[in-house]
Amino acid sequence: MTANKFFENKFRLLIIVIIILTSFMIAGYSVKSFSGKDGFSDYNDLTGAWKGKVQFKSGSFASVKDLEFMYIFNEGGTMMESSNYDGAPPVPPAYGIWKKTGDKQYEAKYTFYITKAPKNLEEIGTGGGWMPAGYGVLIEKITLSGEGKSFISTIKLDLFDQSGNPTDGGGEAETIVARMEF
Repeated sequence: MTANKFFENKFRLLIIVIIILTSFMIAGYSVKSFSGKDGFSDYNDLTGAWKGKVQFKSGSFASVKDLEFMYIFNEGGTMMESSNYDGAPPVPPAYGIWKKTGDKQYEAKYTFYITKAPKNLEEIGTGGGWMPAGYGVLIEKITLSGEGKSFISTIKLDLFDQSGNPTDGGGEAETIVARMEF
């Protein structure tokens, strides 16, 4: 084997090693980017998906005994909440923000729109339907469990008409919520 062939083979081997190492680095970065936590959740904050029971102690929702919320808390402090009653009457999910307020303590503020029922079936056929009727604002004080897989919270709900004037029916609730996992 000539010196040129020897160095040519070593150069090819070096290129192959660089390609393999680069591939591993890209794959590792992709896992970190996808999960946000080096491929594993460390459960140190609210980031993630949650599902739990909500029981209002006062207000117009106090009679509802099977209310459940599903939450998504995003990195950066945004969130979404949807309930098993979003279809009765039809309302969109709630959107909001969250922040850390202390060790294992968080606060979330989120808003949902309220709709009013059509006066009659014909109203739906003429372009009417479930029209806007106001909105609700929920302030939730959250305490994350020690292992980070569940939380308890208290919720204060205030309701407003379309002009932003307070209306009756708000209330206070307690929750028991678990992190969704595979």
